[in-house]
Amino acid sequence: MSNTSFLEFQYNISKRNFLRKPSRLFSSRDRQDSSLKTAFQPNQDEMKQVFDKFDSNKDGKISQQEYKAILRALGKGNTIGEVTKIFQAVDLNGDGFIDFMEFMELHKKDGGIKTTDIQNAFLTYDLNGDGKISAEEVKEVLGKLGERCSLEDCRRMVRAVDADGDGMVNMDEFMNMMTRNLNRV
Repeated sequence: MSNTSFLEFQYNISKRNFLRKPSRLFSSRDRQDSSLKTAFQPNQDEMKQVFDKFDSNKDGKISQQEYKAILRALGKGNTIGEVTKIFQAVDLNGDGFIDFMEFMELHKKDGGIKTTDIQNAFLTYDLNGDGKISAEEVKEVLGKLGERCSLEDCRRMVRAVDADGDGMVNMDEFMNMMTRNLNRV
């Protein structure tokens, strides 16, 4: 689940517009802790795996078409104008593509990856909105991304993250998984 969840996580960072009711965005620990501005530096190896998912033709750069294809696979509709704005902001050398260096720069801006970005990624996996991610939800999201994964494999992925043993991934468990290899800023 790590690579694909990280892909979805990075998508949410670049989009930054998945806002739902505030009570759903935060776990009880986050509400008490109020460290929602905590930031993490992205791990370069994991970022390369995410970049490679976007770069479907493996030419070392992400085109607007490749970016749109990932968004469509995730069921996220973007207007041409939104994608154009994203590329204008991220494409530092003006060649019309996002290369790995530009991709890394995007994710280092604003002090790194914010806790709220991770929470928004969680909401994308929580398809039924119950505050937990099931193996079935993991399988459905992976399927949308073109990843083949059996339900049993998805159950194993969930078990690897499920600290409380309820067979689901809650916000706290997701947060721990997503920040395990990241360094606080």
